[in-house]
Amino acid sequence: MRKEFSTEDKQTIIRLKKKEINQLDPQAVQSKNWHMDVIEMNGIKVEFSMKFSSRDMSLKRTPSKKQTGVFGVKISVVTKRERSKVPYIVRQCIEEVEKRGIEEVGIYRISGVATDIQALKAVFDANNKDILMMLSDMDINAIAGTLKLYFRELPEPLLTDKLYLAFMEGIALSDPAAKENCMMHLLRSLPDPNLMTFLFLLQHLKSSPTDGCSQSLTSAVLCCTPVICYIYHVYSQHAIAEARVAEKEPINKMSLHNLATVFGPTLLRPSEVESKGHTNLASDIWSHDVMAQVQVLLYYLQHPPISFSELKRNTLYYSTDV
Repeated sequence: MRKEFSTEDKQTIIRLKKKEINQLDPQAVQSKNWHMDVIEMNGIKVEFSMKFSSRDMSLKRTPSKKQTGVFGVKISVVTKRERSKVPYIVRQCIEEVEKRGIEEVGIYRISGVATDIQALKAVFDANNKDILMMLSDMDINAIAGTLKLYFRELPEPLLTDKLYLAFMEGIALSDPAAKENCMMHLLRSLPDPNLMTFLFLLQHLKSSPTDGCSQSLTSAVLCCTPVICYIYHVYSQHAIAEARVAEKEPINKMSLHNLATVFGPTLLRPSEVESKGHTNLASDIWSHDVMAQVQVLLYYLQHPPISFSELKRNTLYYSTDV
């Protein structure tokens, strides 16, 4: 017998589906088997199964062999194909979050519905003409989750495998001046598509620049290259928006540290070879790596707005000796 639901019932089911939090039993965490459970609220029972996956497995990159679509494809390939500086999926997801998700409690921390995220992934991969309409109708947490999934499935993390150890060494420097030189040098070392995308995401997450910072950026652009000019254009375009994610922390509860915790291990991770070498190490060593990944992103989030002409022009050498 099929039960018909009223509009109010359907809304209740949707809220249950997206907002319910279930704490795993400690024994279930240790097991690799599926765990069955039931949620009951307002007279509605939902039966489901779940299985615990460790953080290193959930963040594991799954590169695709195909060169079509955007997920699992090198960022340089995507930007070249699109003739853009920042991938379309990144720009559109961020635009939608800024439009109606800035005040969403736990934005980027609360997971969207997996089926919604997979649907968005398929639409972006197929470059479907209905992308914008679908984005406008989709739950904002699913859109935020799609953006995170895109970065997670890059063949290599946004801050690259090559520079991983250098970032780890740089963030550990005790001398502030040496750390500044090192961290800016590492940004200059990124491929242009990676750098532009990282700066685009950075500005979305942190507070908007002050008037003084905007003026310094304006003067810097007078002597920039075309590449740097585009980066300035991205920043100046976003500077006029009303708010950034961290600016709404009193409402969305997402501080710079919370945002760094969410994005850090996704944007900066060891290569597959290095990951295999860590499998037999103690969990506290692996956790130290994760904390360092978070600290790297937090450093850039807390850093004053960067003068892009200086970033590309400056050729200071640095040492990672503490």
